[in-house]
Amino acid sequence: MEQLPEDWQRGLVIVAHPDDIEYGTAAAVARWTEQGKDIRYVLATRGEAGIAGLPPAESGPLREAEEIASAEVVGVRQVEFLGYPDGRLEANLALRRDLAAAIRRHRPDMVVLSHFGDTWGPGFLNSADHRAVGRAGLDAVADAGNEWIFPELADLPVWTARWAAVMGPKATHAVDVTHTIGKASASLAEHRRYLEVLSPEPVADQVRAIIDMTTGPKDGFPAERAVGFELYYFGG
Repeated sequence: MEQLPEDWQRGLVIVAHPDDIEYGTAAAVARWTEQGKDIRYVLATRGEAGIAGLPPAESGPLREAEEIASAEVVGVRQVEFLGYPDGRLEANLALRRDLAAAIRRHRPDMVVLSHFGDTWGPGFLNSADHRAVGRAGLDAVADAGNEWIFPELADLPVWTARWAAVMGPKATHAVDVTHTIGKASASLAEHRRYLEVLSPEPVADQVRAIIDMTTGPKDGFPAERAVGFELYYFGG
């Protein structure tokens, strides 16, 4: 497994919900911001359907605030929410257009996305929102560099990122996060209200289990802790 390229300066992480980035990817983000890279987040939803027993009108602002605080821990200060309805995302032209617009606004060298396969492994379904945003996001990287696909975005100059990296089980490349596990754990712990409802286990125990699961060693990669990505090249 190869080292993910790091000869770039600006990265854009695109996901569906608050907390998606903190399930492993934030460990890589912490490494990159320590290198002086400019990392920004775009979230399709506010995660308002994610807390059982808490109405969306209350949950949305809470989860936005948790994500902003979580981003701050790993050195990210630009967090954008597109306001799509949580749980009802579709990989359609509207989502592709809005993600292409975000890529043109932020002009990243590297776009980071979440796994969009049907499952995380046998018996573990990937959520519909994850599938929609990951697939539409990857297409949007190409769309952002084409002036004719969405002519209504003509006021935003075209932009072609150099790479897209999809965090998940089909990794071809990896990032050494051995020294940023502490920041990654603290970042995930900022989603306290969400985690408290997700499981009866103490938040600290959940955080430890999640980070251990998502940042373990990778076959063929010389690091104690790593995050794996499937890398796509766009040539920007």
